[in-house]
Amino acid sequence: MTFTLDDATAQRIDRTALRLGMPKSGVVREAIAEYAARVGLLSEGERVRMLEVFDKVVPRIPLRSAKAVDREIAAIRRARREGGRGGPPSTKKRAK
Repeated sequence: MTFTLDDATAQRIDRTALRLGMPKSGVVREAIAEYAARVGLLSEGERVRMLEVFDKVVPRIPLRSAKAVDREIAAIRRARREGGRGGPPSTKKRAK
């Protein structure tokens, strides 16, 4: 592969290669490997925004016991099985 780099980037690669005592291609390989590893991570701004949302949402979580939550879920499931609107589904047959 062939790449064209600006002078400042080329000089950074040269200085880094000298400082580390490695070939310039090694510096570029390592730099790309580190960059690729970070690509999927959150930026500082994204991290801060998500923490702000977390700080707003967590205090809104009701303080209930696991048993109370289990009872509520069971009631919701019962209501869904029974038609969800105050009683079991109609057993009347429709006329064609």
